[in-house]
Amino acid sequence: MLKKRISVSQKRQITIPIEFFNHLGIEKEVECYLQNNALVIRPVRENSGEFDEQILADLIAQGLSGQELLERFKEMRRKVRPAVERLLDEARLAAAGKTQFYTYEDVFSSEDE
Repeated sequence: MLKKRISVSQKRQITIPIEFFNHLGIEKEVECYLQNNALVIRPVRENSGEFDEQILADLIAQGLSGQELLERFKEMRRKVRPAVERLLDEARLAAAGKTQFYTYEDVFSSEDE
């Protein structure tokens, strides 16, 4: 495990050590969040296209093509990451018992049972 002590400037800034920077492949941005009383900093990864085929299939089924298809595709693709992040936030809250959650049986059991 890599570990290093880092000083914090008067402006609350830190410098990421080069070996961490290179090891993580940090490019233009990082995201940070609190987890278990720790500050986590990790590289931002651009959408790697996990849902591209589904988005395109849906837009084509709607009859879109050409420039309109391209614009709507870009718009929908930008919405994927925030939607996934919201789902993860909801899952974390449910796991911590801080919000309502549904069990497998709640979702998939038939009402006739």
